[in-house]
Amino acid sequence: MKWSLKELAHYKDEPLSFNSTLDLNASLTERFSDLILAVDPVQIKGDLSYEKGDVMVTATVTTVLTVPSSRSLTPVKLPTHFSFTEFYLADASHLERYESDETVIVLDEDQMIDLDEAVAENIVLGIPMRVLSSEEQTGAPLPTGSDWEVVSEDDYVAHATKHNSVDPRLAKLKELFPDQDDNKN
Repeated sequence: MKWSLKELAHYKDEPLSFNSTLDLNASLTERFSDLILAVDPVQIKGDLSYEKGDVMVTATVTTVLTVPSSRSLTPVKLPTHFSFTEFYLADASHLERYESDETVIVLDEDQMIDLDEAVAENIVLGIPMRVLSSEEQTGAPLPTGSDWEVVSEDDYVAHATKHNSVDPRLAKLKELFPDQDDNKN
């Protein structure tokens, strides 16, 4: 969905409302193949308001993403629902009207607002750093392989404390400083 600033100038008295379904699967899986495996149709509902040459977009987005588990890389369905507000400016001198924590975008010379791109970027920004499958959340065993295994931090600390012995190849070094206690650094 794209609009030019000239088109939106006709909506200065009342906002332009939209309610649409976007197909962003191909673009998102191609651009972010390591983060997103699939995207269900994206439901988007919101308003565009035009005031003094600036456009405010307020939208609510709902979809289901398929993303890899951050532990085992197995596909995980991630229901996604969020709202965002962005401001689009035709003139960079209008930047002083907005707070530093607001999302403000100065438009190129073509003066077009591409809502598909805004929604796609906000979807990617909303993906959590840690995504676990339902089995992983309920305590499924951690992944293992030939000569390797993933261990939790607690298990690692317990194992390291339990096996806090000196490597026999380095044991002779202790003789160099016999007056030092093992517990002091």
